[in-house]
Amino acid sequence: MVDVITEIEIQRPVEQVSNYAANPDNAPEWYVNIQSAEWRTPKPLNVGSKIAFKAHFLGRELAYVYEITEFIPGKMLVMRTANGPFPMETTYTWESLTENSTLMKLRNRGNPTGFSKMVAPFMASMMKKANNKDLKKIKDILEHTN
Repeated sequence: MVDVITEIEIQRPVEQVSNYAANPDNAPEWYVNIQSAEWRTPKPLNVGSKIAFKAHFLGRELAYVYEITEFIPGKMLVMRTANGPFPMETTYTWESLTENSTLMKLRNRGNPTGFSKMVAPFMASMMKKANNKDLKKIKDILEHTN
């Protein structure tokens, strides 16, 4: 099993951080590997919403659909692949540290199958590296906009 947890402190209120991060339309801006996000269900984001992503990871083009399985605005978002290269669950959590500071955690976990299973240890380290870049990018975007 691959289970990668990363976190970062962002100097913005929890509402601002969670609203930005939970909006799939923003994903290509702050996710290094995501090239596009396309709504498969009507907006706004709710449990049951489906979003198709196209990404580039480990030299491969990936296309997958995430379904929102849990959503507590300002607290947590959980999404799972409805289809894709291997079953994956992504969880965002946001915790207010102060009035203007938020701890954002990003967790990816799943059970690789086939070829992906053989490279799971390498995949986990690459995911952690990518997730750290993603969190640094969202921090930079949010801390440098009004």
